[in-house]
Amino acid sequence: MFRARFVTATMAVAALSASLSACSNTEDSTQPKQSQVAVAKDSALAAMVPARFKGGVNVASGVYAPMEMLTESGKFTGFDYDLGQAIGGKLGIGFRFENQDFDTIIPSLQSGKHNIIINGMNDTAERQKTLDFVDYFHAGMAILVKKGNPDHVGTVLDLCGKSVAVAKATVQSDLMKTESRKCPGVGKPAMKLVEVPAETDAQLAVRASKATADVLDAAPAEYAAVTAGSGKLFEVVHDSQHPGGYAPVNTGIGVLKKDHDLTLALQAALKSLIQDGTYKQMLAKYKLTPYAIDAALINGKA
Repeated sequence: MFRARFVTATMAVAALSASLSACSNTEDSTQPKQSQVAVAKDSALAAMVPARFKGGVNVASGVYAPMEMLTESGKFTGFDYDLGQAIGGKLGIGFRFENQDFDTIIPSLQSGKHNIIINGMNDTAERQKTLDFVDYFHAGMAILVKKGNPDHVGTVLDLCGKSVAVAKATVQSDLMKTESRKCPGVGKPAMKLVEVPAETDAQLAVRASKATADVLDAAPAEYAAVTAGSGKLFEVVHDSQHPGGYAPVNTGIGVLKKDHDLTLALQAALKSLIQDGTYKQMLAKYKLTPYAIDAALINGKA
């Protein structure tokens, strides 16, 4: 999307991973338990499921707490997992979640490995060229820094000249490239973007002082600040000019355009969950109520 070249960190991902291997996860909070979501099948909705998906759908996902988390035994849990199970319950089909690297998650649908994406994926115009989105969440992006904010970051432009960790192939990566272009205008050098494979790597980079900040969606940022190391590792920068986060966008379930009949079934099931209150109950469970949507949309439209 962006043609301009930006300063990037010279460290390779492999070197970053090696340098972070000494960071122990023992400080982090107790592993979450897998949720058991019981939602009754709706026969009218189940009739909307295309015949080729009657055996269930394979879901491309990842780890992006509290949207997706893993239990000690490696099973998925989190808001997105619960939502998937609830939609599957309404439709009378199974949703099988599998881990997939985010930068290969769309190709995994195109190859037939997976059928849909539920991974906190932002609904953007660029992605809509390939996918349709059943939108279920709305939030901006936030800046996560070490506890105590040692570099005194107050706004996004305070990151000019500093190392910023972002997960590859994300909206956050595009956002920071755009923000970095503004740095010369305020008399500062460009940001040094450290693109890593996953959000967990970005947080490790901040913990190991390989990056000043991690930029990610607001909900996972707030969750990390409260839970990681029992709340002793990170804090979220609250910019008074952007109280809801930077560049708020919809998050949706990604479906290939050729599977529009499945998209309509997913939208109908989500609409039912919103109407019967199940959706709000799940949001409240993960303290995500501020990011609720009012209606089930496709590509941001009714």
